[in-house]
This record gives sequence, structure tokens and C-alpha cells, in this order.
Amino acid sequence: MIKKLQSSLKKLAVNNIPGIEEVNMIKEDGQVIHFNNPKVQASLAANTFAVTGHAETKQITEMLPGILNQLGAESLSNLKKLASNVTNTVPTDGSKQTTEDIDEDDDDDDVPDLVENFDEASKGETA
Repeated sequence: MIKKLQSSLKKLAVNNIPGIEEVNMIKEDGQVIHFNNPKVQASLAANTFAVTGHAETKQITEMLPGILNQLGAESLSNLKKLASNVTNTVPTDGSKQTTEDIDEDDDDDDVPDLVENFDEASKGETA
């Protein structure tokens, strides 16, 4: 199997990319596939990247705060929801709250409509 993979990568003309200290693949469920000092190969023409090495699956909360600069907008939004759920599940009156009590609101993901033409506004600015 490894020979087949190496043969396929060779056909794609991949090149080694040196100096990669870590690779984190963030899944939708908040888990992170973490590679420490992986071997990374790429073929930009084939839009293909190969990451090999020892991988660990961790929760995104275990990787904080070091992973924050690697998060995209979607992951940051999910992290905000996770933090909000944690704070919402800690009642102030000492009673226990269940996950059914939490109102999950997906409105936070909506992007506001563009209401101005920013190109026109920037033409009026002077340097």
C-alpha cells in the first residue's frame, strides 16, 4: 500500500516542503488531527498535498491558545458557540442544566448584507 502511494505521488511530481513543524487539520466536530514534525510533500499543479507522520486526534480546546492563529472564520465561529455553550451550561442558581435546555441559535453564522459601495467611498479619500 505504501509503495502504491509513493508511486502515485511520484507520478504527480510532488516536491518535499522542508521546515514544516506541525500540521493541524480541523474537523467540523471540533476535533483536530495533529501532526508534529510531519513530512509534507506537494504538487501545486495537481493541487495535491501529502502529509505523513505520526498523527494524534485532539479536541480543539486542548490546542488552545496556540491554534487560534490557524483557525478560519468557520472554526472561530464554532469555537465561539462552544464557549457560549460552556458558559450557558453553568447555572448561577446551583441547579443543573441539561443540553436540552440550551437554545442553539445558528443566526451567528449569517453574514450581514453589504449596504454601501465601499469602492465609491474610497475614491473620495486622499492619501
